[in-house]
Amino acid sequence: MSDVSIESLIEIIKLNKLNIDTQKVKQAFEFAQKAHEGQTRKTGEPYITHPLAVAMTLADLRLDEATIVAGLLHDVPEDTKKTLIDVRKDFGSDVAMLVEGITKLGKVKYRGIERYVENLRKMFIAMAADIRTIFIKFADRIHNLQTIEALDAKKAERIAKETLTIYAPIANRLGINVLKDVLEDLAFQHAYPKEYKNVTALLDGGQKQRDRCYLSVHTAVLDALNKENIQVVSFYGRTKQPYSLYRKLQQHSNDPNKIFDLLAMRLIVPTIQDCYAVLGIINALYRPLPGRIKDYIAQPKPNGYQSLHTTVLCDRSIIEFQIRTPEMHEQAEYGIASHWHYDEEGARISDKDITWVQELARWQEEIKDEKKYLESLKIDVFQNRIFVFTPKGDVIDLPEDSTPVDFAYHIHSDIGNKCASAKINGQIAKLDEKLKSGDVIEIIIDKNRKGPNTNWLKFVKTQQARAKIRQHAPKPVWEQVISGVTEKFGKKK
Repeated sequence: MSDVSIESLIEIIKLNKLNIDTQKVKQAFEFAQKAHEGQTRKTGEPYITHPLAVAMTLADLRLDEATIVAGLLHDVPEDTKKTLIDVRKDFGSDVAMLVEGITKLGKVKYRGIERYVENLRKMFIAMAADIRTIFIKFADRIHNLQTIEALDAKKAERIAKETLTIYAPIANRLGINVLKDVLEDLAFQHAYPKEYKNVTALLDGGQKQRDRCYLSVHTAVLDALNKENIQVVSFYGRTKQPYSLYRKLQQHSNDPNKIFDLLAMRLIVPTIQDCYAVLGIINALYRPLPGRIKDYIAQPKPNGYQSLHTTVLCDRSIIEFQIRTPEMHEQAEYGIASHWHYDEEGARISDKDITWVQELARWQEEIKDEKKYLESLKIDVFQNRIFVFTPKGDVIDLPEDSTPVDFAYHIHSDIGNKCASAKINGQIAKLDEKLKSGDVIEIIIDKNRKGPNTNWLKFVKTQQARAKIRQHAPKPVWEQVISGVTEKFGKKK
């Protein structure tokens, strides 16, 4: 029996004031410790260190008791003599269901496109059944990355790249910024070591200037807010993270002068009124960059993110300010996981919050071809997102480079099928024009139109639009002939 202690986990639970039965947690730890006895990890440590680390991450996220207990037990059915029946008997059906979801994901290894895609299908089905499954998977992946040095270089690179292309984007879609950042930071250096070295050198090179700018701005802004009697809950700065900078540089021909948010300053104030007052004060102190003021309070992002953004000039530096209330900050950092901070059962999660997860689970029935399924995921999940608006002000979340036709099908299949033309920001636009974040889209329909134009398949981006257009595409001649013969002779039976 190892001397690994449960006390570190209990301390996090108490520190976060979680309404959790610590005796149940200790029972789960002892169950897992006994089940994994004699097993070690590649690092040489006792295996129990892994589920303990997973549970600690889940407790840091302030998730519910069942999720934390399932984190301790998540490898038991697959790697030990204990079964799901044993887990259900000792810890109940809720914990057993979560452990079963993780166990199913663990059975398929990422070898070859067929198995790779099959695991993705299983992941989204498990997420649709209970979103807590993916939290355990995130925590599992974080600890695997933290101990990745124990693996051979090729396997480490594969796990790191898989993290950047799958897990981090899913965390982003769920709005869990704290997990997305950790996953990207841990994976980037192993996935692309040369690029990581170049980006960190770039960040280190300008750090002294950013520090001077930060101190100057921090003092000036605090003085201005004090004069206006605006209370500050928190005010701090952070340099853009390496992987995020790497992605931005790719978009801007590796020109760092085109990156406007290398230094971001986050101001948290008590009320929404304070947010707007702070925005006015900052823009009066410093010259704002044109087109860089964004109001995500009036128009939140689809994942619930709310904040005011303004980008200003300070000497030779460019600073992005993010202004929000404590509640907005909680949502921005923890996303969908924040539901458990207010309601232990996560009952506040609505279907709208995870509609895209349910759609992905449904696609596994609609798209049988592995390569097409993977391509759909790359576009609809793992690609950058844009946020556009209906004329009524509703925000719509679409993949980058989407068109008015993609927008129309997102609203309703009938709107897509009868789409005749579109207006972007009040101006008539082509149906294949690429949309940009902030665009207001109006779809003009033709009620007499019988269906979509199959030529739209050449430019639409989303799986939803493609599937609906293909439904109306004429069958190939050979298929029409076979169908006609079947119909003609089939009736004579």
